[in-house]
Amino acid sequence: MVPRMDREPIFAATATPPRSILRHSSKVRKVDDAGLDDGTTMASGYHKRRKIKFSSEAKDQVHVEMPHPSAKALGIIRGVVKKTIESHLQGDSHEYECLESCFRPKEMDHDDERVKFTDIKIYLLALTSYTSLLGKNFSTLINAILKIDWIGRDGVFVKVYINFLSSLASAQGAYVGLILEMLLSYFQGFPPLSGRVEGCPEYNQDQLFSRLHAALKYLVQLVPSASSVILSLVDKKFPFADDSKKLLINYVENLIQLTSYAPELKPDVLALITDRLVKIDVQMQVDLDDLDDEVASSLVDTTQQNLSGEEEDLYCSDSDTDSASADEVSGMSSKRLKKVRDNVEKLDTILELLFQVYTPCFSDPNSAVAVSTFETLLAHFANIILPTYRSRHTQFLLFHFAQKSEHLVDQFAGTCVQLAFQTGRPAILRQSAAAYLASFVARGANVQPQIVQTVFDLIGRNLDHIRAENEISCRGPDLQRYGTFYAMTQALLYIFCFRWRDLIIFDVLDDDDPVLSPGQDFTWIPGIKEILTRTIYSKLNPLKVCSPSIVAEFAKIAHHLKFIYVYPLLETNKRIRLGQFSVINVNGALRGTGSDSNEKWHQLDAYFPFDPYQLPISKRWIEGDYVQWKGIPGLDQGQDDDSDDNILDNENNDEDTATEDEN
Repeated sequence: MVPRMDREPIFAATATPPRSILRHSSKVRKVDDAGLDDGTTMASGYHKRRKIKFSSEAKDQVHVEMPHPSAKALGIIRGVVKKTIESHLQGDSHEYECLESCFRPKEMDHDDERVKFTDIKIYLLALTSYTSLLGKNFSTLINAILKIDWIGRDGVFVKVYINFLSSLASAQGAYVGLILEMLLSYFQGFPPLSGRVEGCPEYNQDQLFSRLHAALKYLVQLVPSASSVILSLVDKKFPFADDSKKLLINYVENLIQLTSYAPELKPDVLALITDRLVKIDVQMQVDLDDLDDEVASSLVDTTQQNLSGEEEDLYCSDSDTDSASADEVSGMSSKRLKKVRDNVEKLDTILELLFQVYTPCFSDPNSAVAVSTFETLLAHFANIILPTYRSRHTQFLLFHFAQKSEHLVDQFAGTCVQLAFQTGRPAILRQSAAAYLASFVARGANVQPQIVQTVFDLIGRNLDHIRAENEISCRGPDLQRYGTFYAMTQALLYIFCFRWRDLIIFDVLDDDDPVLSPGQDFTWIPGIKEILTRTIYSKLNPLKVCSPSIVAEFAKIAHHLKFIYVYPLLETNKRIRLGQFSVINVNGALRGTGSDSNEKWHQLDAYFPFDPYQLPISKRWIEGDYVQWKGIPGLDQGQDDDSDDNILDNENNDEDTATEDEN
């Protein structure tokens, strides 16, 4: 696991400019900048020469004597290496093949391994002086060097190795991709025993990851083209959704640490993480939808018990033993249940990590760092989250950080408004944006009444515009033709059910206030009642097309508050058959997917993306931001405010998470 780093603002400017590619980089002392511990000086002395032989099974046996590196001064070894390089360029490859064999672990004697790596260290020093000569004719040698086991060696060896890689990358751009691919392959984790090399100090995983990032940091600073290559490779090497939690978390942790010294990669790396996170989010939701409600709820409860108080294990455990209790709740296969639980844990863990990463950026919500970071989050929302149907939890990053200040609330709401009302966008995206807007305004605890009123009025005026354009030619309710109109109407109904208190003119409104007694008339914000009346009783007939659960709750609340009485219209709508007015499908629409009634295919889906947050660990970030359903005095006296019987909090139980009661 990558060592837990201090969370600094991820968009802070770097203080260290990239090292010029024109600067000579072959001296070993330059690698001290990478932050590795100092080693000892290399021995020089005269020892017996060692004869290097190729396997007797080779077609042409070659016996070439190479001087034992420790028996010659480094200058002499450089001369031998230079001669070997020149001979190979002239077509004589005998000595080149001998040199190459030194870097192939399978060809070394086990008893001579320590001597072998001492040899390799000095040959690397010599080769570093001639990297400008190591063109494509030396690709087999370079590939052999890239495959050696270096990460767990002593500090001097690691310095020499990193210095060689840096010099090679500077001199031979063709090898930059291969070098970075080798380094990035460790992002998922290290092979067993990598930190326990015989004859070397023992290193734990944190120390190995520190060495890895020291090498990457040095290369990024030295080679300007490295960043673009890295971006392509991290996308290519990103773990699959079915890979283990440990592997996935290692990779995400390392990506985030990469951005600490390559700030130019931050927006793209965070977009990559968000993109893969949304895919896991959707897959988890699909899997939970396939389970019975009780099984899904028990499964997440079990996950919460497993993870509570075990934050460290959250990042490194892949034990199968914790699946037993989940298996007991159902006769389904343990493999399927484990897959669902693993996806819950992956999503929860990565979101917890992202909340930690972004939080320091908003310590001052008015700072340039906060503004820049939030713009990045908005870009992720518009380009990744919004177009993904049924994303369930990833969007709560926006929900949480948008509520850090009033201007961020206004910015997120404004973005949703722009996306919902922008002509030329696909209808399904406009409808989804309306759902996000309504859900945010309804559920955001820090969304002030003024914002609620402004959004309500803005949506209402747009509904008036759409109604005026289409009412004359309208033959009846038609989701395919007027999908955006119905989505915006449903947004108003949803906002009204949650935030009706903010639409009444009162200085103070408390649930125990006697004005809430039955029969009391309220003074509503000017235009509120007129907007909904015109919309509801238009020829487009939105109450027939909006989700029946939303319509039923609105009708009950509006009647109780003496706002509007729509039950006669609902009775009339029962005699209208949807579909008889439909024309060809235009741009798609959000609609129910049930097959028990043909009506559902012509009605809006009851999808609101900020429904109760279910992930057991990361939900702590949302607790202070979230509006729970509050019962209405005189209407829901038989229910607790936190009851899970309310239709708005459970409208998606058959289609959505069905994982945990809202508390």
